[in-house]
Amino acid sequence: MARGSRRQGAPGRRSRDRHGRGLRGPLYPASLPAARSRAERFDALVLEALEPIEARWRTELTQLDVAVDDVPDVQSTDDGDVVEDGNVPLARLLPAGEDRRARIVLYRRPLEARAKDGADLADLVHDVLVEQVANYLGLDPDVVDGD
Repeated sequence: MARGSRRQGAPGRRSRDRHGRGLRGPLYPASLPAARSRAERFDALVLEALEPIEARWRTELTQLDVAVDDVPDVQSTDDGDVVEDGNVPLARLLPAGEDRRARIVLYRRPLEARAKDGADLADLVHDVLVEQVANYLGLDPDVVDGD
């Protein structure tokens, strides 16, 4: 039998991957935090940063949505308050319209690019979120943060 060819139904051989080591599976069980993607970890970070703000300003934030997008839309013409680093938006506050609620959009990739590590990213997300909520409420960011 020539190398690389297989006979159908050869006894003793099971269908496996090319090197005979078995099929690849997940490295970590789905229940562990290490199995989450970067986007899922970032979403959890945003929820964690939003929790104390929402606990303090719950009644004022009932008409506000918070969303995460990977990168800012370059073609976007929506007017809104933008937090920028240079010319790259980190977040945007979209005012309420006739058919939509007000929305804060955090941009994951620019925020991750500016953070040195996980703790720095958590602080940056918190600061940007506080600034956007302060813009929405028309207050000073120190008042919104309340530390």
